[in-house]
Amino acid sequence: MLVVVWVFALVTALIHIMVFAWESLLLRRPAIYRGVFGMREEDVGPVRLWAFGVGFYNLFLGCGLVVGVVSWWMGQVAVGRTLVTYVCWVLFLAGIVLLIADRMGLSRERGKGVVGAISQSTPPLIALVGLLFV
Repeated sequence: MLVVVWVFALVTALIHIMVFAWESLLLRRPAIYRGVFGMREEDVGPVRLWAFGVGFYNLFLGCGLVVGVVSWWMGQVAVGRTLVTYVCWVLFLAGIVLLIADRMGLSRERGKGVVGAISQSTPPLIALVGLLFV
């Protein structure tokens, strides 16, 4: 079960590092703002500062998971397990917040953000469930 925890923690990290790139580095590309985030071109400018900062939050959280898994794997069980547990809870709950924001229609048509919320919350949830058996 430990391998399941590590794999899903690293999948979560990969997702958040990829989202960092989209939000902080590639947001001006139509394939990203339109295709990934469903934004109109005229909305990119006003959200760039917000997206840049949020992208770095995603990067830092993803890196925290990588450090946690590597620490755990290297024998620093308390440090690694604590980092993995905490960051997975943060990202799972952030996915729930995205789902609530979608249901409230805070940024676009209701239902358009469900895939993002599920993508953010499911891998850390699987890691957290796996932690119950480690």
